[in-house]
Amino acid sequence: MSELKPPHDPVEVLGQAYEKLFEAVAEEWKKVEEKSEPVLHDLILKAKEELLAAEEITEEQGEKLAEYLERDLRDLGQHLAEEGRELKDWLGFETALLEDYFASLLLSVADKSEVEWLKLKMQAAERPTYRTGEVAMPGTFECVKCGEKIHLHKAGHIPPCPKCHHTEFKRISYD
Repeated sequence: MSELKPPHDPVEVLGQAYEKLFEAVAEEWKKVEEKSEPVLHDLILKAKEELLAAEEITEEQGEKLAEYLERDLRDLGQHLAEEGRELKDWLGFETALLEDYFASLLLSVADKSEVEWLKLKMQAAERPTYRTGEVAMPGTFECVKCGEKIHLHKAGHIPPCPKCHHTEFKRISYD
């Protein structure tokens, strides 16, 4: 697992904690035989508790980061379950732009043979809305108000729209 950098910027620290949470879940996911949504939820809670025990995050931050990670993994599962979709489409850019270690973990979790664990019972439900201030996995997001696109090349906070300052986005993909 990667180490957190010294806390300079609280926003950067949360992005790093999100990545550490994801890395812990991805590593444990590889080891479990039963791949299901409840197991995934338990792994996220366990990883969150480990970060809390190490005093790397507060309880409130842990709750939010766990919520964001579950949202991102469900969104990823929905995306990959759609016919003909690939990870680079979900991210909105080539996976070569990601750090090698993080990309390999994401690809291992996103393996199409394991997508079933990510499907929601409500597959017809609309994809989630992402809001300014939330932490998200890398990807491309489109402002729901003006259509401006922002790119996160690593996990971090979603900024306000640089064009209209709106705060709601949808993750987009390129067909």
